[in-house]
Amino acid sequence: MHENIGVIGAGSWGTTLADLLAKKGHEVTLWAYEPELVSEMTETGMNGVFLPGIRLSPRLSFTNSLAEAVAGKGLLLFVVPSQVLRGVIGTVLSAIPADALLVSASKGIELGTLMTVSQVYEELLPAPLFRNFAVLSGPSFAREVAQEMPTAVVAAAAEERVARRVQEIFTTPFFRVYTNPDIMGVELGGAIKNVIALAAGISDGLGFGNNTRAALITRGLAEMTRLGLAMGASRETFAGLAGMGDLVLTCTGDLSRNRTVGIKLGQGMTLAAILGEMRMVAEGVKTAESARSLAARLGVDMPITEKVYSILYEEKPARAAVVELMTRDLKAEGV
Repeated sequence: MHENIGVIGAGSWGTTLADLLAKKGHEVTLWAYEPELVSEMTETGMNGVFLPGIRLSPRLSFTNSLAEAVAGKGLLLFVVPSQVLRGVIGTVLSAIPADALLVSASKGIELGTLMTVSQVYEELLPAPLFRNFAVLSGPSFAREVAQEMPTAVVAAAAEERVARRVQEIFTTPFFRVYTNPDIMGVELGGAIKNVIALAAGISDGLGFGNNTRAALITRGLAEMTRLGLAMGASRETFAGLAGMGDLVLTCTGDLSRNRTVGIKLGQGMTLAAILGEMRMVAEGVKTAESARSLAARLGVDMPITEKVYSILYEEKPARAAVVELMTRDLKAEGV
C-alpha cells in the first residue's frame, strides 16, 4: 500500500529518506526551509547543498510551504534540528491530519527544557495523535543510504502497531528496519552518541590512536546507558542499533559531522571557526550542553560529556581534558 508522505527537512538525512520512500513508490513531498534549495531540487533533481552527486527520484515533489507539505498526508516524517523542532511543530500542528502517523528522525535534547525529542512531541501533540508517534534511529550515514548500501536501523514506538507500520513503510532490500518499544532508549542513544563522537574526533585530532578511541567508545556507552537507565530506558537498547551501533559508526566513520568537528577542535581550531565553515548541523555541539545539564539534574556521572562541554564552551585545552579524564579517582568498570 502506497502512502501520501510529507518529509519536513531537506538536509542530507531528510532528503535521503524522502528519496528512499519515493523510490519505493510512495507519493512524497519534501519541504525545505530555503526557497533557493526548493528551486534547485525542482530544476535539477538533486540537492547539491546537502547531498551532492545523488540523483533523486522523479516521483519526489518539493515545496517551501509547510502547509502544503503537511496537508492531507498519511505519514509525516520530521527531520529538522532538535533545537528548532518545537517551533516547526507549533507552526504546523493545526494542519496535521488527526489520523496521521508521525515519525521523528531528529536527534538531540532541547536546550532550556532539557526535553528529549519525544517529550517535546508529547507536550505539543494531542494525546490521540501522540499515540501514532515513532522514532527512527540507528547507524546510518545519509550518503551510504542514498547509495543503497545495506543499512539497519530501528523504529521505536509505544504501540507495536505503530512501530510495525513504520517498519513496513520504510523497509527496502537495502534498508532494514527493526522495531523496539523503548522510545526513550532509542532517542537517547541517537543524541548522546554525537557527544561521544566529538570526543573521539578530538582524540583523533590530537593524534591519539585506536586504544584511546576504543576506550572513549566503551566508556561513552557506559555514560549513555547510565543516563538512559535514570530516565527509564531499557539497558538492552544500548547494546543494539540505536546504542552501540550508532555510537561505533559516528565515532569512527569519516562521514560523521560530529567526529569531524572534534578532529578540528583537537587540531586547535576554535568552535566558532569550525561552525562558520559548516552548512550542515553537528547536533553534538548543542547536545553536549543539554546532556550535561540533564545529567546534573538527575545526578548522573557523565565525565566524557563534561569534558567535551568544557572544551566547547569553557575553552579548556583538549589535551588537558584528556589528562583530567585519565587521572580521575580509580573505580570499578561497572556501568
